Formats: sequence, C-alpha cells, structure tokens
Amino acid sequence: MAEAKPGASATGGQCRRRALVSKMEDRIRVLKFLNLFAIGGTERQFVNIVKRLDPARFDLHIGCFRKWGAFLPEVEETGLPVTSFQIHGMVSHRTMARQFQLARYLRKHRIQILHTYGWYANVFGIPAARLAGVPVTIASIRDTGAYLTGNQVKVQRAVCRLASCVLGNSDAVRDWLVSEGYRPGKIRVIRNGIIVPPSMRLAPKQTIRERYGIPAAAPLIGMVCRLSPVKAANDFIAAAAQVALEYPQARFIVIGDGEEKAKLVAQAQQMGLAGRVVFAGFRTDTAQVLPQLTLSVLTSLTEGLSNTLLESMAAGVPVVATRVGGNPEIVAEGDTGLLVPPRSPEALKGAICQLLSNPQLASRMGAAGKERVQQRFSVENAVRQTEALYTELLAA
Repeated sequence: MAEAKPGASATGGQCRRRALVSKMEDRIRVLKFLNLFAIGGTERQFVNIVKRLDPARFDLHIGCFRKWGAFLPEVEETGLPVTSFQIHGMVSHRTMARQFQLARYLRKHRIQILHTYGWYANVFGIPAARLAGVPVTIASIRDTGAYLTGNQVKVQRAVCRLASCVLGNSDAVRDWLVSEGYRPGKIRVIRNGIIVPPSMRLAPKQTIRERYGIPAAAPLIGMVCRLSPVKAANDFIAAAAQVALEYPQARFIVIGDGEEKAKLVAQAQQMGLAGRVVFAGFRTDTAQVLPQLTLSVLTSLTEGLSNTLLESMAAGVPVVATRVGGNPEIVAEGDTGLLVPPRSPEALKGAICQLLSNPQLASRMGAAGKERVQQRFSVENAVRQTEALYTELLAA
C-alpha cells in the first residue's frame, strides 16, 4: 500500500478551509439599526427578523443608540455584534462625530446594506451610509407620522430621498407616504410577522384572573397598548363604563404603561369603575395573558400595522378595533372581529356588547382570526420577504 504524502491531508484541509472562508465572505453583509431595545411593536418585529435571517446567506451586524431594553438579551443571545452610537439630540457636533464613527464602521466591515428603523435611526444612519458608500440603504417607516412634528416629517422625507428603498409595514403607511410626496416606486411593504410561541398553549403558573381576583365566569375585556394620547385609551374607559351598566359582571384590564396612566386611573374612578378596571402595567407574558381575555380592544387614532391585533388574533381572541391605518388590513370586518369609528365610545360599547351577547359569534371570530394570522401574517412570511428584498436591492 502506497504511503500518503505528508502534505496531502494538510492540502485538503486548507482547501476546505479556503472554501469555507470563501463561502462566508460571499454572505451579504447587513447592518440593522434600531434606537434601542425597549418593549414596542417595532422592536419586537426587529428581534423577530434578526433571529431568523439565514446566517448562511447574511452576515448580520446590529447598531443602536443605546444597548438598553427588555429585548436586548434576546439579541445578545444570537451572538451577533451589537455596537452603540450614543447621541444626545440630532443637532450637535457630537452627533455628527457619531455619524462619522458609523461611516467608519460601515467601511471597515464592508457593509453592503444598511437597514434603519424609525425617525431617529433613519435620519442618523442614511446620510452616514451614503458617506461610507454603502450600496443599499433601507429606511423603515412603520406609522403615519402621528408622533412626528411637521419639521420632523420634512426632515425624514428629505433623508429618505437618499435611501434606496423606503419600507412600510402596511398599505396605509404606503398611501400616507405617497400623499407626503414620496416616490411610489421607491416604497415597499412587508407586513408584520407574528409568532405563536409554545407558551401561548401552556397554562401559566398564575392566571391573570387569579392575580387580580377576577371571577372565572366574568367576561374580561382587555386592551394592550402604550398609554399615550394617540392610543386613546380614555375611549376604552368611557366605553367600559357603558358596558358595565349592561353587564355588571364584566371586568376590564389595561396592559401597558405610559404618560396617560394617571389620567386613565382617575377617569376610571370618576366613572365608577373602581375595582372593575385593572391597570396591569407593562408585561412580558402577554402571550399567556391574551388567551385569557374574552375580547381584545384597540382604540388607536392611528396605526401602522398593530402587533396587538395580530397577537390577539393569533391567540384566538375576537377583536374590536378602530377603523384607522392598517387595522382594516388585519381585521376582516364581521369575520375576525369588528371595526368602529375612532373617538366613538358609544360605537365601541355597541361592538363589545354585540360580542358579549353572542358567545358563538365571538368564538367563530376568534377561530377565524387565528387562521387569518397563520396564513397571512406569519413571521416566516416576513423573514422570506425581507431576505428577498435584500437580495433584489443589492443585485440592482
């Protein structure tokens, strides 16, 4: 038997290593930039996508202003590099220095796609990417500008002219962008993707009813949102007071926190709802809480594409929501839930009572909603569309 040449195996190993290195270098290098990792719809979607993009095809980097928030541990568990570029306001010499720092990072790591999320990230990141010569820049706009001043709307529009693509999460956002003067051909839409986690099918150690002493037979109507003026939770409280007159056993729960909380607590007391409305604050276990609701309500004055509605429907809970923004794209009227005009507690009360009076209808809507989310709003769809967008834009 002939002896193996001393260098043969080494040469084979070197070839395999070179092939592996070459394959790794062929990956598309992407930096995704988010303000921070606090609890929120955009942040949840960001994490969903980051954790599922194909690592064999994409070399992911994460940028942010602050390494802070409830979702940060999930991002760090991926092992992806997370780099912060902390600023204090958008107009300062320090902010410009941070933009140059980002540009150097983009050049050093030969980033091919910069994808930013939200006004601050868009305005900060897109010019830096142009300075660095990044081939593809994507600015995500996920609402219809309700939180922005007139000047902020103008600044973002000007910055987005530099971007390769403006990515919305609903037709409503796309239509608003067109009305604001954005080029239709530059706008793309990828709708939010929702996960039905295993915990949603597991009994929690302590139910929300046990936690707050809510009778097992009492209808429980809930609202999950940030307690800011644009969410109009005061309409929910006003409607709850009317519902309670017809259904004295009904109970109500508000899950979330924000600057409006003190006003809402006072409103509930003034309307005679003390003991009937629970303010549960921010919770990280909404996947377990939602299936315990009889109905899920959303009273927003504007929406991009509501994660709350999607998560409620994924839990099999019928929904009542305002007919604004992307809500009609989620809720099939009369099939998976009911839509009402904004700023109409009376209409909201009517829709809630309609479902409370017809449990069979509510059950059918809950089942239809769950099926609709699984078919149209899965996280797998969102990931696949994101990967296709990255590949297409870079090829172009």
